[in-house]
Amino acid sequence: MASRKSARTAPPASTLVLFVRHGQTPTTGKLLPGRAAGLHLADTGVEQARTAAERIAAIKKVDAVYASPLERAKETAAPISKALGLRTSIDRGLLECDFGDWTGAELKKLMKLPEWGTVQKSPSSFRFPNGESFTEMQTRIVSAVHALCTKHPGGTIVCVSHADPIKAAVAHAMGTHLDLFQRIVISTCSVSAVAYTGAGPIVLTVNSTGGSLAELRPS
Repeated sequence: MASRKSARTAPPASTLVLFVRHGQTPTTGKLLPGRAAGLHLADTGVEQARTAAERIAAIKKVDAVYASPLERAKETAAPISKALGLRTSIDRGLLECDFGDWTGAELKKLMKLPEWGTVQKSPSSFRFPNGESFTEMQTRIVSAVHALCTKHPGGTIVCVSHADPIKAAVAHAMGTHLDLFQRIVISTCSVSAVAYTGAGPIVLTVNSTGGSLAELRPS
C-alpha cells in the first residue's frame, strides 16, 4: 500500500528547456527585422550555431529540438539537431514578436520616437502599431513552452527563438514583471535554461555563451 501511495503522490517530472536565440544576422543590432522573411544567418551566426550545437551535444539526452519558423531560427537549429541526431520541429509559438509597422525599421530611428521610452520602461502597456503587444507575446511563448513541457515530461528540449520572446519567457519563469524584462540580456546563440517543475519553474542559467551545459540541473 505504501508504494502505491508514493506512486500517486510523486511530483510530476520536471522538463528542462534550453532556450537558444538564433545566431547573428547581417542586420543584428541595426534593424528590427521582426517576422520579415528572407533573413539568413551571417557567417558569424553560422559559426555561433555550430558552437551552440557542440555545447548542447554535451548534454547526455535531449528529446527534441523546436524552432521558430523564421529562417534564422531554423538555420540555428539545424546544426543542433544534426549533433543530436534529431529533426527540427517547427513551433509558431516560438516566433518573433510581431512588430507590425515597425518591421524592418532602423533601430537608430526607432530610438528617437517618443514611444521608444514606453517600449523600454513600460512594455506591458505597449502594442506595436498594427502588430502584437508585449503581453500577447509573453502569453504566446509561455503557453507554447507549457504545451511542449507537457509533451516531454521529465525530458530535455531545445527551443530556438528570438531575443524578446526568450526574455519574456525567462522573466515569467523568474516571477519578474514584464515591465522589467528589458533588463534581461539575451545574446545571439546564447543558451538560457529553465527547469519546469511541478512546484514551478527554476531558472538555471541565463544568456550563457560559453562553458559546459552538461551539469545543468536544479540544486
